[in-house]
Amino acid sequence: MAIKFYKETNFKDLENTSREIGINKIPKEWGVKRLNEVSNIMMGQSPPSSAYNNRGGGLPFIQGSRDFGDMYPSITTFTTICNKKAPKGSILFSVRAPVGDVNIADRELCIGRGIAAIFPTNTLLNSSYLYYYLVYMAPTIKRQSSGTTFESIKKSDLEYLPIPLPPLEEQKSIADVLSTIDREIENINNLIEKTEKLKKNLMNLLLYGKIRIKKENNIYRFYKETNFKDLGNVSIEIGINKIPKEWEVKKLKDIVIKAKMGGTPSRNISEYWNGDIPFIKAQDITKTGKYSYQTEEYITEYGLKNSNAWIIPKDSLLLSAYGSIGFLKINKIPIATNQQIIGIIPKEEIVDIEFLYYWYLYFQPFWNKFIKTTTLPHLTQEIILDSPVPVPPLEEQKSIADVLSTIDRKIDLLKRKKELIIEVKKWFMKKLLTGEIRIKILENDNKQ
Repeated sequence: MAIKFYKETNFKDLENTSREIGINKIPKEWGVKRLNEVSNIMMGQSPPSSAYNNRGGGLPFIQGSRDFGDMYPSITTFTTICNKKAPKGSILFSVRAPVGDVNIADRELCIGRGIAAIFPTNTLLNSSYLYYYLVYMAPTIKRQSSGTTFESIKKSDLEYLPIPLPPLEEQKSIADVLSTIDREIENINNLIEKTEKLKKNLMNLLLYGKIRIKKENNIYRFYKETNFKDLGNVSIEIGINKIPKEWEVKKLKDIVIKAKMGGTPSRNISEYWNGDIPFIKAQDITKTGKYSYQTEEYITEYGLKNSNAWIIPKDSLLLSAYGSIGFLKINKIPIATNQQIIGIIPKEEIVDIEFLYYWYLYFQPFWNKFIKTTTLPHLTQEIILDSPVPVPPLEEQKSIADVLSTIDRKIDLLKRKKELIIEVKKWFMKKLLTGEIRIKILENDNKQ
């Protein structure tokens, strides 16, 4: 069976209903019903906590949307007492903060008070179509939520929600198109997960010298290392007890020209801000991507001189030392930082900046051993400067960084592809669920 898309030209106005759902018109042959006219809506009720277990006893239990996955919930809790059972295939809608998340019950579930289960009661409504309609309408429903501290919606907010109803076969076709896009997104997610796992495994092998790289005639040759030396006490710090004999382990302070925390000019003095010097904060470091090409804020030369900020030359390493500890960027422009970031200028004749980036990316979990736990968890400048760095021959460092950068580029490409497909899905949802674009089912594949 094939389908054909075509643009609808024959509409009817929704009048008052349009204000509720943000849809002004639908195709003339479509109907409109309130959600409670075509479905049952069951609000969850939490059983006593004494009935909970994680051993698989009783029914799977979900309290709220924290258990939601991309489409189906991930079950970690079970309950031997259940007040509200959601049938398999019902649509799960989050009614307490965060309002509007949507999943599908892939089995019979017990639902807590943060969830509503919705399931069609007649042949006017297809369950998969309902799922995608609620996903599309979630932002609109969320705007109806009440409560300043803890947002929530009432059962009546769902009951009186208008739902446009195409012919049942068209509902199924709409759901099929959108689920096809979802499967492609899932495939890309799986590829991203596998590639990130490959990267992590390669980092372990390459950064510790278990697998070595030689570049010959622009071709990388990998081989297994057999000649190691023990690291003694250093092994506790970096999680491995040996490295190749020709490698060294050095403290960061011995392989840098300069490493120093930054500072923030007073925000009460306007002359310090909106100048020409890029200024980066710790929260900017946590954003995705290896490189920093621009910043949201800029300071003046006057602000620089009247603070502890300093200009870090391009192709240095920026490492967050407060709050979100261990996040990294390589700055591709001269830049100043706040006091929560240490700027690191490596000695190029000893260490490659890209290799150093990947080492500290892999080292990030080990910082937990050194964190100072005051009001805001942090690393001192001294701790960072004393941290150990394996130092292979410089050419091997560059080869290791090249291999890992190639994998990063593949991951970035997959993520961009995923973002594009998500935008395509949003476009199709808007056009198909409002009837701007219609679907016609063709009798056989030979028809155009």
